[in-house]
Amino acid sequence: MSTVRRIAREEWRALFRDRVALFGLLLVSVLMLVATLTAHEHQHHANAERARYQAQANEQFAQQPDRHPHRVVHYGHFLFRPLNPLAAFDPGIDAYTGNTLFLEGHRQNSANFGDVRQSSLLMRFGQLTPAFVLQVLSPLLLVFVGHAGVARERESGTLRLLLAQGVAGAQIVGGKLLALSGFTGLVLAPALLALAWFAASGQAPWSLALLLAAGYAAWLLLWSLAVVWISTLCARGRDALLVLLAAWAVLVILLPRWVPDLANTAIALPTRFETQIKVERDYQALGDAHNPEDPKFAEFRDALLSKHRVTRIEDLPVNFKGAVSMEGERQSTELFNRHAAAAFDRQRQQNALVDGFSWLAPTLALRRLSMAASGTDLLSFQRFIEQGEQYRYDLVQGLNRLHAEALSYADETNPARSKRISHTHWQKFPAFDYQAEPLALTLGRAAPAALVLLLWLAALAGLAWRAGRRLERNVR
Repeated sequence: MSTVRRIAREEWRALFRDRVALFGLLLVSVLMLVATLTAHEHQHHANAERARYQAQANEQFAQQPDRHPHRVVHYGHFLFRPLNPLAAFDPGIDAYTGNTLFLEGHRQNSANFGDVRQSSLLMRFGQLTPAFVLQVLSPLLLVFVGHAGVARERESGTLRLLLAQGVAGAQIVGGKLLALSGFTGLVLAPALLALAWFAASGQAPWSLALLLAAGYAAWLLLWSLAVVWISTLCARGRDALLVLLAAWAVLVILLPRWVPDLANTAIALPTRFETQIKVERDYQALGDAHNPEDPKFAEFRDALLSKHRVTRIEDLPVNFKGAVSMEGERQSTELFNRHAAAAFDRQRQQNALVDGFSWLAPTLALRRLSMAASGTDLLSFQRFIEQGEQYRYDLVQGLNRLHAEALSYADETNPARSKRISHTHWQKFPAFDYQAEPLALTLGRAAPAALVLLLWLAALAGLAWRAGRRLERNVR
């Protein structure tokens, strides 16, 4: 048996004689089990509820009676965002972004009814999820379990004896790291089983489950290296514990909360009220699409008359009111999309600033990787919003086209004529079908965060190895 393995075996015996280690492992395992089951149940219930509401909204839209197509435009429609299967592992920003879109003509609404706004105040302080257990609680357990690994040998005097017997300092550090890494595997095992369950049951692709598993394994191994390294540097176990607790508080608690606040201050977002005022002002400048006589549509009218080689709107082969509605919707949608793109661009700038601090706090890199793989980050939400907006635009323009083609201008100007069309037209519109992001794009977005974690691992491994090499000179 090699020296490193022998040292690791003795360290394991010491670990499992320590009730703190056993109790902590049991507690974290129970928390992981509870978090996985409750998060999965919450996700299953939320998805079933949203699917039921979506079916009801689709049925109500299709069952409208015969009416004017523009009445249907203002009747509106609802879309509900489906949850990503791995959102049960890491809900990310989903609880804050809203999950329901109301679609209507001449307006681009934001998503509403986020879980945080619909829940008690306790919800605002975070949920017990598998990601929370691994990101916050598991490193703390490793600190308490492993902080005295090398320092204990120095305090008891056995470190001097080991070195006198020809054991290299790097071997001592390697054995301590091997033992703590084995304990880390036990801490990670429930999460790996949960991810395997998600993948094996067909709820999530194996590739994303493996990406999450690799990311969290790197995170906990990173902390194992840090614990052993600090324990090697400190003369006493309690000194190592204080240093590691301070590092945990800064890297896991303080920086992940302070850096987003810094980004929000450096790249401030306008309030929703300010945005609505600006959008409404720009929208009013486009003209009134309900009024075909609005002078702002004069150029459009002249171009349409010229295109069809007629001189009166009554002679057009399409209903001019419907054509104006289509043009007005096109212009207003371009306006709404510009404002939405500007808002998302500023949020991406904020995220880029936060990501820059991941070189100081690997917690930020882990969260970026975890949310990207779970489909609960900003870009996943933006994808839903953009697909919902495209569906809204196609739906409204389809109804405006019916207005232009199924009703004549004479029908609308003659009070004696019916201005309704058959309800079968609304039943032909397709239902909303959300398309998740391609796997290659998700992996590409997670790659920078994975690189940060790997570089942190390499740096800490180098520091631990160097500290082990210096044990012979520093031992007292």
